[in-house]
Amino acid sequence: MEIIKRDGSHVEFDIEKIIRAMEKAFNSVNKTISRQELETMANIVENTLKTKYPKGHIPTVEEIQDLVELTLIDHNHYAVVKSYILYRAQHSMDRKVVEQFEDYITDQNILEIIKSIQDDYDRTRYEIEQLYIKFTSFVKSGMNNKDYLKVLIRASSELTSKEAPDWEYISARFFCYDLNISIEEECIRYDIHDFKGKIKFLEEEGLYGKYIRENYTNDEIDILDKYMNSSRDSLFTYSSIELISKRYLIKTHDNKIMETPQEMFMGIAMHLALPEGNNKVEWAKRFYDIYSKLQVTVATPTMSNARKPFHQLSSCFIDTVPDSLTGIYRSIDNFAQVSKHGGGMGMYFGKVRATGSDIRGFKGVAGGVIRWIKLANDTAVAVDQLGVRQGSVAVYLDVWHKDIPEFLQIRTNSGDDRLKAHDVFPAVCYPDLFWKLAKDDINANWYLMDPHEIMTVKGWSLEDSYGDEWEEKYWSCVNDPNIDKRIISVKDLIRLVIKSLSETGTPFAFNRDTVNKMNPNKHKGIIYSSNLCTEILQNMSEIETVSQEIKDENGDTVVVTKTKSGDFVVCNLASLVLGNIDVNNQKELQYIVETAVRGLDNVIDLNYYPVPYAKITNKKYRSIGLGTSGYHHALVKEGIMWSDIDKHTEFANELYENINYYAIEASMKIAREKNSYEYFEGSDWQTGEYFSKRSYTSKRWKELESNIGKYGLRNGYIMAVAPTGSTSIIAGTTAAVDPVMNRYFLEEKKGSIVPRVAPGLNPHTFWTYENAHDIDQGLVVKAAGIRQRHIDQGQSINLYITTDFTMRMILNLYIKAWEEGVKTIYYVRSKSLEVEECDSCSA
Repeated sequence: MEIIKRDGSHVEFDIEKIIRAMEKAFNSVNKTISRQELETMANIVENTLKTKYPKGHIPTVEEIQDLVELTLIDHNHYAVVKSYILYRAQHSMDRKVVEQFEDYITDQNILEIIKSIQDDYDRTRYEIEQLYIKFTSFVKSGMNNKDYLKVLIRASSELTSKEAPDWEYISARFFCYDLNISIEEECIRYDIHDFKGKIKFLEEEGLYGKYIRENYTNDEIDILDKYMNSSRDSLFTYSSIELISKRYLIKTHDNKIMETPQEMFMGIAMHLALPEGNNKVEWAKRFYDIYSKLQVTVATPTMSNARKPFHQLSSCFIDTVPDSLTGIYRSIDNFAQVSKHGGGMGMYFGKVRATGSDIRGFKGVAGGVIRWIKLANDTAVAVDQLGVRQGSVAVYLDVWHKDIPEFLQIRTNSGDDRLKAHDVFPAVCYPDLFWKLAKDDINANWYLMDPHEIMTVKGWSLEDSYGDEWEEKYWSCVNDPNIDKRIISVKDLIRLVIKSLSETGTPFAFNRDTVNKMNPNKHKGIIYSSNLCTEILQNMSEIETVSQEIKDENGDTVVVTKTKSGDFVVCNLASLVLGNIDVNNQKELQYIVETAVRGLDNVIDLNYYPVPYAKITNKKYRSIGLGTSGYHHALVKEGIMWSDIDKHTEFANELYENINYYAIEASMKIAREKNSYEYFEGSDWQTGEYFSKRSYTSKRWKELESNIGKYGLRNGYIMAVAPTGSTSIIAGTTAAVDPVMNRYFLEEKKGSIVPRVAPGLNPHTFWTYENAHDIDQGLVVKAAGIRQRHIDQGQSINLYITTDFTMRMILNLYIKAWEEGVKTIYYVRSKSLEVEECDSCSA
């Protein structure tokens, strides 16, 4: 059956358009109706057209709409009829607005995007008349279609509001069209006709890795070219597509974008599928699907560098700074190399001797850790990350180290300026004893000591133990008259900590006993500290120079240095985007987790390592860090308020146990196929202690434990929740496990103000979202403790405080976190304090 459109053209009758129109009318008055009821009424309209009209009569759109109104009345939907009549009137007005746009714009594709707004969005909130008014306010004489498109991008993005949040997506449509036009122009310029031709061109320009065409045939690339789905561009918001085009899409040497977003996702997928041999095309499809559907985001370095000639794919590195001049400068050099290649760094300074310690027997001459931290600070500034931003490093020190009072003032506004290091991020390592005293005897003395002196007098290092053994050794040192002590009350030390937290948001907190007790690889070492963003918790040990000898080689005299690699931690990150996954669909969740774990494991073999020590450690443990973003987004989708702690914690407990189960299961399956990590034997994974410590006793966990005993495990460390700064913007979701800072806020971009809204914001979800600073932070800590049971590494957890918080209230949060088994705490964020997000670790 044909119908006549308003412009006189004939088209096929489409019953789906009637269903959509009625559905919008019901939605506009907040009424729900089943698909079956809508289909029933639409069928009545269709039957009336076929049976009641004269034979040969071709109905018009207006006649069909009249029948829809009558059908709604017959079914007593009077409020909906009224809305439908308004809808028709608005539709008529919109046609006139499109005609007004045509006075400026001649590109029919742009006009089609404008028309699509009418079909895809609620006209009462997304009126194209609003867009036209905003558009004309920016129009200047002499503009062409390209200029008008830029104006439409700006106009639609600025219309974003709490009441009409989807202008973010509408603006992205215009942006994507503009982007595609520019890319097509460049392809025409270079005579590029398909994906394989583009890869060849980019490779010849030194912008794409040769390994892609060396491992994929033209036929395989054609298969993957056809598999790409450009309709997934509709998942982007304006902020996400703008960020992708600015930072991640491949550009020519004259700064012209050559890669579409879908080609970027496919290029990353093809790279990460290389280790899969004959199955690489199928795995490339799987990787592409989870990345392009924004169900999983990969780490910033992976997103930037996968598919390129230089492929440093890892985010996070951790080094143990030795107590020697050679070792300290080696660690500084390691940081410089990591920073040069875009990575973030954690540096543990707890082994470095304190101020006033001896050097070669000369008493009182050591300058302490601050001077070396200042060197790391200057390196962060001097060795920027590919010219984009300065390097980022967190420096860790034990709370019992003699230099801790000065360390706690390196970023504050008070104290000696000569001891300042404003460009590093301080972090403190706390034993259980400190929090016990803070809770029960805050006025007790706390003894600060020099690690070098302890080693000299006792023959062992205090920092090499934890738990009861550490406490026993601590009191042994306290009671030893041969060890000098600097005495401060626990209360005064906490005052210094909280003063720094209030002014700078730091120091980060590392609960060393909790971390090491739950370390699944404690049979092979100890964890001294974490990384830049506090989520990576893996065995560490210092690098040592074994020997140096002079040799003759080919007539040249060379110096050969032999070095023991130690454990130089590196971790590869990705995040499940919980807000974009049906977390109640176990089959979907399992598939996505399994795919993400496979991709992360492949990064280990594909990675370029900025220092050789990182490669050695990564091969031994094959550590990965599967995390999550969109946590608050997922809660809201489930209709759960953050403050509804019973529903909240039940949801978190079940979800993270499922994620952990599927991640461990995936690692076991890879081990069955490709072997276990080197240090599996004797680990908590192998002995079963990992499962008993977490009370994983159900049938499925027992079966998995048994299978791991048979087949092993591929990865020594598996889960870690990173901050996901930029990647959560790309995915259009909330960051990591944080609550939203604001449901609605304004962001300045290129001289204009761009409104931003919480994901999925609508009248139903508006009050379900709670702003971070309005939430009881005790509930934030409680939820973190629930999740922590299922995360073998750490979480980048922020605390949000207001001016009403007292020192005691902040201290109680830290004590509660320790009691709940939370391993680390990232920033303390007040409303007035802006902190620097870790983009290196974003995943």
